[in-house]
Amino acid sequence: MANMTLVKTPMPEQDPKIRARNFEEVALGYTPEMAIEEAGRCLKCKNPKCVEGCPVNVRIPEFIAKVQEGDFKAAYEIITSTNALPALSGRVCPQESQCECRCVRGIKGEPVAIGRLERFVADWYRENINAMPEKVESNGIKVAVVGSGPAGMTAASDLAKLGYQVTMFEALHTAGGVLVYGIPEFRLPKSIVANEIKKLEAQGVEVMTNMVIGRVLSIDELFEMGYKAVFVGSGAGLPMFMNIPGESLNGVFSANEYLTRTNLMKAYTEEADTPIIRSKAVAVVGGGNVAMDAARCAMRLGADNVYIVYRRGEAEMPARKEEQHHAKEEGIEFKTLCNPIAILGDETGRVCGMKCIRMELGEPDASGRRRPVEIPGSEFILDVDTVIMSLGTSPNPLIRSTTPGLETNRKGCLIVDENEMTTREGVFAGGDAVTGAATVILAMGAGKKGAAAIDAFLKK
Repeated sequence: MANMTLVKTPMPEQDPKIRARNFEEVALGYTPEMAIEEAGRCLKCKNPKCVEGCPVNVRIPEFIAKVQEGDFKAAYEIITSTNALPALSGRVCPQESQCECRCVRGIKGEPVAIGRLERFVADWYRENINAMPEKVESNGIKVAVVGSGPAGMTAASDLAKLGYQVTMFEALHTAGGVLVYGIPEFRLPKSIVANEIKKLEAQGVEVMTNMVIGRVLSIDELFEMGYKAVFVGSGAGLPMFMNIPGESLNGVFSANEYLTRTNLMKAYTEEADTPIIRSKAVAVVGGGNVAMDAARCAMRLGADNVYIVYRRGEAEMPARKEEQHHAKEEGIEFKTLCNPIAILGDETGRVCGMKCIRMELGEPDASGRRRPVEIPGSEFILDVDTVIMSLGTSPNPLIRSTTPGLETNRKGCLIVDENEMTTREGVFAGGDAVTGAATVILAMGAGKKGAAAIDAFLKK
């Protein structure tokens, strides 16, 4: 009989006052008893809408049924039949706007905690079995994957399972892409990402780091080396700025730089080689998940005051509600309906404040969201010594500028057809390099689609 409790089984978490000063994982995960209890809330629908909402089509009711039975190994095998990275997606996927928002239990109460159960299953398997996948016999056909983030990892895994000889090229010194440089340790422990890379290597994927494609090697040179197809999953790492006075001052960061120094270079540890400013008061400009990550990192790095400065209202913030909730619990102050107009510096060239103006929401713009409008005479100074710009990112132009025949749209995103092939034959692309900054799970879905398209292309 189904568990008809209207609310999700609560997720154990670190106390906000304690976690706000450490980089250990915030959410502690379900126990087996909690997972079985929550799995009992699933109605095992014959036509599960939740699966339709999943970009990688996880067989959700099937794996949850196995969790309810206590057969966690079988649950893991069901999930990984379509999702190669459940420990990652279970943590950072916006389930509330995808699978869980389709759950019928959400009509009268809260939906089933699909993401929490997926995370539990993946963690249980890693902690109790963690068997490395077997390498499939190679067909001798070489395929290059550019980028080792969620799109590249998924494409590489699927191609390796099909027998291709896959090489994954990563520009940085550690594989994992945005999973290691962008998402903080307290949301996604890096040991989990490293374990997934080990699984790829067990499948026969060669992982090459410090390989900036477009500088060390070009796409043309990859083909000359015998690669028969290339999948570009290089992400969107080029930060945007506001072009307001003071953005060149010492103490102004892009969110990408701040998070890379913190996460990949581990600036929060005493033995770290990379420096980072130990701020007293930090303003993070933006309202997305990256802004929440940057703000929460700044608090953990010792800031006394951290502000989220966002030009629209809280209801319009694109960040996940869970991330907003956690940020508030940790003492981060939200200054909504505010927009910076200048960053102020002292005689040494350091940030000493940020001039803002208050906003109100006017008529909807082309996207349907109400346009923020300045309120004349409402300027004020926010007393900060560090400003982090989290206004979005676009794809780095390096690959397109060094690859003849590769076309992009006006935002610099690669143009692909319905099979994810770019305007250059044999070159496929997916994830943020095509869509602009989006979610991990959408990038994973693009990686799956790209791998299938490459397989079809090479079998012609």
